[in-house]
Amino acid sequence: MKRRSLWTAAIAAFFTFLAAFFSVCAEEQEAKQLHVVFSHDIHSHLDTFPTVEGDTETMIGGMGRMMTFIQQEKESSPDTLLLDGGDFSMGTVYQMLYETEAPELRMFGYLGYDAVTIGNHEFDYGSEGLARMLKRAAKSGEALPEFVLCNVKWKKQLNQEQQMLKNAFEEYGIKPYTMIQKGDVRIAVIGVFGEDALECVPSCALEFEDPVKAVKRTVKKIQDEEEADLIVCLSHSGTTGNPETSEDEILAEEVPELDLIVSGHTHTKLKQPIKVGNTAIVSCGEYGKQMGKLDLVQKEDGRWEIRDYELVSMNNEFSSDQGVLERLEQFSELIDREYLSVYGFTRDMVLCENPYLFATKDDLYKSKTENNLGNLVSDAFYYAACKLAAGTPPADVAVVPSGCVRDTFTTGSITVEEVFKSYSLGTGPDRRAGYPLIGVYLTGDELLAAAEIDASLSDFMKSARLYASGITYTFNPNRMILNKVTRAKLIRQPAAPWQGAGGTAYEEIRDDELYFVVSDLYTGQMLKEVEKLSYGILSVTPKDKNGKKIEDLESCILYDKDGNEIKAWEALAEYMLTFEKEGETRVMPAYYKTMHGRKLVDNSKRAADLLKNPSKYAVIICTIAVSAGAITVVGAAAAARCIRKRIRLKR
Repeated sequence: MKRRSLWTAAIAAFFTFLAAFFSVCAEEQEAKQLHVVFSHDIHSHLDTFPTVEGDTETMIGGMGRMMTFIQQEKESSPDTLLLDGGDFSMGTVYQMLYETEAPELRMFGYLGYDAVTIGNHEFDYGSEGLARMLKRAAKSGEALPEFVLCNVKWKKQLNQEQQMLKNAFEEYGIKPYTMIQKGDVRIAVIGVFGEDALECVPSCALEFEDPVKAVKRTVKKIQDEEEADLIVCLSHSGTTGNPETSEDEILAEEVPELDLIVSGHTHTKLKQPIKVGNTAIVSCGEYGKQMGKLDLVQKEDGRWEIRDYELVSMNNEFSSDQGVLERLEQFSELIDREYLSVYGFTRDMVLCENPYLFATKDDLYKSKTENNLGNLVSDAFYYAACKLAAGTPPADVAVVPSGCVRDTFTTGSITVEEVFKSYSLGTGPDRRAGYPLIGVYLTGDELLAAAEIDASLSDFMKSARLYASGITYTFNPNRMILNKVTRAKLIRQPAAPWQGAGGTAYEEIRDDELYFVVSDLYTGQMLKEVEKLSYGILSVTPKDKNGKKIEDLESCILYDKDGNEIKAWEALAEYMLTFEKEGETRVMPAYYKTMHGRKLVDNSKRAADLLKNPSKYAVIICTIAVSAGAITVVGAAAAARCIRKRIRLKR
């Protein structure tokens, strides 16, 4: 009898286990799932392009390969959600058609993107350019992605610029969020524009609400009015190495209802998602070199977990979709005919052959030392001011910040398209692609301040690392902040610096003398951000030849003899046309194979070297520190006297 009871209990336990097992399986089968593919910071890289990844030269990216990848993903997951986190424009010759053809948004539509948001570089053509681009896309009649943005502040009274943008936003149909159905999953997709992104648009006409407040309000509206299974935020804010200042990590912490943040702006490549509570933050890097993909599975509590997250390189494992290539070819014909012909160029025109390895774009950010890419670009600006500009003196110094250099040069043929890609941002008053060069006067004292910006502040703002032609300076990284530059002199060189390899003449910099300095328009506009970073201690104020402060930097644009703006990219192309020929082909000079002592590092830690020749900025800091210390001591002494007096009174 006892044995029979044991058998009965065992059989019952077995069937209980089976029931539980199949119940769990059924629950897993019933759990909602979603496949997501994402990108951000494409920057008009619609074609496959040559670049350097690590130490390897490669052809990568391009919407033809992206389309092939997307189609493969949709074959296995037909209800794939396809998203982009902004900065889809500005970076290649396709941006030349930004406001007339809107190629980036139209190609997103062709690839089947569901939703996108705005980035700071969508403002590079100004309010008028952005408005024209949105209206052109809307009037194309083609399939377009939803456009989401929740933190624009539309006041009752708008100025003309703001009203123009509001009309364009409405014509396209931009809204704070959109609801998308994919299979049995209902998704709310929000867009938001970050604080640092806004600081990168010094001429932005729009006002923006705090991103966290705007997203919180939008999430509450979704929860009150929609039946969303999942909330995704397309954030053009970015992440950094410090969670306390990393905008999208702060957003995830403050708005825990978000399930997924696609994080653009900082060009971050996250090999694994950042998890903040139940929120996942993902990023795949810039220029469409990689696309991100992931699977989301809903948990019992209604929240979602990521499975199978991967960044997929758009390398030659993916063939280019023929339909995409045909559409891009139509745009390319317009670029040659309507834009480059004005300059006497075509996009595939070879300017020179390059046998040398150049520093990468990332190298400009990583190190404060001299490199050949920074030298080449700054020399091109110097040359343009000396030989192409009309009505202005030759340059004393030309300056290039790392943040404006967008790519490097590989070995082999350098074409007009590759030159444009290397310095592609913005536009000028002529509304043609590319920031124009400007020429302003700075005092010798301000030249030293610029060197100190590079030596002391660029670790905090790496896009402000400076590369210069016409000046040399030495800095000691071990000295006190704003006191690192120990020596600076002008370099007197030929208009085409590569022709001066035989010898170099130096000249002392005089503090009160005015020097003619050349850079691009955007760099001039961003000077106030550098001043803020130094809390007003470092000040570089552009002046005219009489030493009067310049109020409008557009009045300083350099023009050629025919009255055309000299573009930064054009200066680089024209400079390459000065290179000597070997046979029928111009060749990159060996001058750019080596360094030339423009930025020298003195690593001495000797007390005498750390304290000698203090800069006026160091004196200011020390004076403030001593004053603060004195005030603290006096305050503490006064407090002590009061305490002693009270004790005596109590007695």
